[in-house]
Amino acid sequence: MLISLSIFLVTGAVAGLLAGLLGIGGGMVIVPALVFTLPALGVAPEVLTQVAVGTSLACISAISISSARAHHVRGGVIWRVFAAMAPGLAVGALAGAALAHVMPSLWLQRVVGVAALLVAVKLLADIAPAPHRDLPGRPALTAAGGIIGTLSSLIGIGGGSLTVPYLVWCNVAITRAVGTSAACGMPIAWAGAVGFAVAGWGLAGTGPGSLGYLNLPATGGIVAGSLVFTPLGAALAHRLPARALKRVFALLLVVVGVRMLWG
Repeated sequence: MLISLSIFLVTGAVAGLLAGLLGIGGGMVIVPALVFTLPALGVAPEVLTQVAVGTSLACISAISISSARAHHVRGGVIWRVFAAMAPGLAVGALAGAALAHVMPSLWLQRVVGVAALLVAVKLLADIAPAPHRDLPGRPALTAAGGIIGTLSSLIGIGGGSLTVPYLVWCNVAITRAVGTSAACGMPIAWAGAVGFAVAGWGLAGTGPGSLGYLNLPATGGIVAGSLVFTPLGAALAHRLPARALKRVFALLLVVVGVRMLWG
């Protein structure tokens, strides 16, 4: 148990550093780490990936508050866009949890692996959408939130990899797109965590200290490590080469993605 707690703290620290350094959410780090470590806590293979994804969302639900607040203080959150997208994000996150619940664990693991490889390609190629249109009306933003929420909840991320490109495509400046995306991570993570808790309620094999698919000891360790190291990552962001760091992280994601696909 002590070794597992140490791993969770280190996972949180790495996720926090990456969030601070690169503005990248920790889900792509947290989910694979949990898939590799949760079996030591008695989590059964049949529900392993569901517990990893649900626990990742529980971690992000706590981390996203401080992230959104930091961007809000700097005027980086467009709250009217958040308000329009939030209902879709929340409903989509619940749908993603329901979809994950009915998928075999190994299939879900491979979906996460594909997502890791796609994010790696995006980072290595430095792909960014060109602005092509203005922000649409509330119904379209809510619908976009539904799609983003579903996909993000399914793989246990806060949605930044999807929300930021969408907002930039809609002519939102990158700094405000990142800030608004940070706020959008809250309804995704909160609703997704609730969905995974309910979906996994009473199931066998989720391990001790679990609330449905949420593993509370892992959540506590990861959140503690992340909250401590995120400010350090933000401070280092002004001193270290972001492009080189992105490439290193992308290569890590390639390794993780292949390992997740391999099963």
